[in-house]
Amino acid sequence: MKLRVGCQLEYQVYEETPVILLLRPHNKQLDFVIHEELNVEPKVRLTEYIDFYGNTADRLVAPIGNFSVNTMAIVDVQEFSEYDEDINSTPVENLPDNALVYLLASRFCESDKLSNLALDIVSNSITGFHKVEAIRRWVHYNIQYAYNYSNSSTSALDTLNARIGVCRDMSHLAISLCRSISIPARFVVGYLYLLHPMDMHAWFEVYLDGKWYTFDATQQVTTGGRVVIAYGRDAADVATATFYGNMQLQYMNVFVEKVEDKVL
Repeated sequence: MKLRVGCQLEYQVYEETPVILLLRPHNKQLDFVIHEELNVEPKVRLTEYIDFYGNTADRLVAPIGNFSVNTMAIVDVQEFSEYDEDINSTPVENLPDNALVYLLASRFCESDKLSNLALDIVSNSITGFHKVEAIRRWVHYNIQYAYNYSNSSTSALDTLNARIGVCRDMSHLAISLCRSISIPARFVVGYLYLLHPMDMHAWFEVYLDGKWYTFDATQQVTTGGRVVIAYGRDAADVATATFYGNMQLQYMNVFVEKVEDKVL
């Protein structure tokens, strides 16, 4: 399935401000990117680099005044989410080095404080897949999805106590529960086909038996149709725009639409 995805960001900049953008399809998807563009207005120099997590980032200095960022990509994606109920967890001693960081507690994922709850949730699960799916379902059915009840400082423990939040918060909680039982879990931000209301979306991936698998606590069943923008330990690592100065977001529009082959 081919998707056209992108976003428009409009800022008011009050002083020259260094900015880091995470808006391009993740480096691992490059073989599936048919077309991609990122444009800024006014035109400024963009410097592209790959960060610690393999995310494709752009550096720039935003000038004073109105500043806009427009991105668009056409990406060939999996229509259905891959899963295998028989796959098991990878013992910690056999994990690849680059997966170990996703076992640790992080700023928004206090996994060191959630092991008792996690063990209770997975008590009747056999395989590693069943354990993660039990956690995903528990978060889905026990955390109410709603806007305006959390903010950029809300952590997994905050969400657990409040029992309400958005995709970011639900992913943080699920990640924390997985890590607390020694299953590597990472935060993902990107685009999801047929998301309503349309926006940037957050979900999580876990490392099982040598592969990363996608799970989404906001959905009854995890679907395909995803374009990954960035991976990280939690939301602190994957902000779409990080700026070091005085500027404010005035407008944001996100689009995801299916593209027929004859249109390309």
